[in-house]
Amino acid sequence: MNDNFTHIAKVIESRRTIKPFMMNGHKIPNGHVAALLELADWAPTHGYTEPWRFVIYENPSEFCSFHANLYKENIPAADFNEGTFNNLASQGDKASHVVIAIMKRGNLPKIPAFEEMASTACAVQNLLLGATALNIASYWGTGGMALKPAMKVFLGLGDEDQVMGILYLGYADEHPEGKRTIPLEEKINWVQ
Repeated sequence: MNDNFTHIAKVIESRRTIKPFMMNGHKIPNGHVAALLELADWAPTHGYTEPWRFVIYENPSEFCSFHANLYKENIPAADFNEGTFNNLASQGDKASHVVIAIMKRGNLPKIPAFEEMASTACAVQNLLLGATALNIASYWGTGGMALKPAMKVFLGLGDEDQVMGILYLGYADEHPEGKRTIPLEEKINWVQ
């Protein structure tokens, strides 16, 4: 194997989910976030639709306050959970940036929506791998209102567009070890 493979393998193998409460509150330079978005832009794309879009909040508490209130306004009173509200309101307290990842449906109907979502997920993975290479902690979440119609309305998305998740970026003092619970051999079928 060559040095390029070894380097990228190390980055991929060391990428970990680090929840926002584990972050330490230090700010990421905006230039680093911009560089991560440039990496995201190199995801695979069928028909050059480039369906990924990102909304970046430099002040995570602004987004988290909005997110919590969106939850409060759109959940039936009987289902409202004060703990969930408080968690959403404070989730980004130690994060540096919040990035909302969006799949913007392209104008080529022959390309299935699934491919557009997969392409956007690849863009997110590029961003996460770049973050790992810069020692930036990341969390990709779909909880709260992320996948609810109210979030789409807030973001001005079309019917076929989709929020792919909320990314919390920051720095962390500890990075967990990785593990896999299913042996690779059980996930592969070599056909000769």
